[in-house]
Amino acid sequence: MAAIVLDGAALARDVYAALSKRIAALGLRDVRPGLAAVLVGDNPASRIYIRNKVRACTEAGIRSTVEAMPADTSSSGLVEALHRLNADPGIHGIIVQLPLPKHLAPSLVATTLAPRKDVDGLTWENLGALLAGQPRFEPCTPRGVMKLLERAGVPIDGREAVVVGRSTIVGKPMAMMLTARSATVTVCHSRTRDLAVYTRRADILVAAAGQPGLITGSMVKPGAAVIDVGINRSASGLVGDVDFADVSRSAGWITPVPGGVGPMTIAMVIENTVQAAEGIAGASRI
Repeated sequence: MAAIVLDGAALARDVYAALSKRIAALGLRDVRPGLAAVLVGDNPASRIYIRNKVRACTEAGIRSTVEAMPADTSSSGLVEALHRLNADPGIHGIIVQLPLPKHLAPSLVATTLAPRKDVDGLTWENLGALLAGQPRFEPCTPRGVMKLLERAGVPIDGREAVVVGRSTIVGKPMAMMLTARSATVTVCHSRTRDLAVYTRRADILVAAAGQPGLITGSMVKPGAAVIDVGINRSASGLVGDVDFADVSRSAGWITPVPGGVGPMTIAMVIENTVQAAEGIAGASRI
């Protein structure tokens, strides 16, 4: 039996519909959520991601701005831009599109961005809150994955989950969020020996390694939920970390690329921005 394909675009539309009421309620208080996207350099993939986020903001009815900076922007220049956005009362959420040029350390963002506006959930304060079980903003891609699993009714409590990838953006927070839902979690990475030994045990397999076609059908437990976070460019277009045709023959659930996790990541950026606007608006009236 073929796997059930999890439609991230359809779920994202439901998220936007639910957010419309919260955005309208903020409007009654003369607050329009605002998202600023910082783009350093001219990475083609990053430009596409930013364009998609701006389009989603427009469709959801929130304000968006793009802070485009040249590739040779200095560390002090990036810090100055972030401080300015931190202080802007019309900006409620800030995202910095990754990867940054090699001369800019990601820690600049983690230590400079105001946690109350960090809608990607990547500052050290917000990551620490997630680890402590008291999240303010959950990182958007893992949050989107959890929403997909929940909507599909995939059992999580007590199940074995394997996350392939250990990035701060996806792998590590994904493991924490699955653990918080009482899954038993194994994190694998580029130096894991005999990767298939681990992936074949997984009831929930999250592939976030950035290696096209890494996960094949023989590496997947029959009936497992397979979530493909990978977005890789090939001659035939976008492909994930999972061999979709092969794995879908035995998996219970699977996400496509594109159309799976990607739309949900953007929806979570919008949702977190609305949450940030609600928090800042509430604090301003105390």
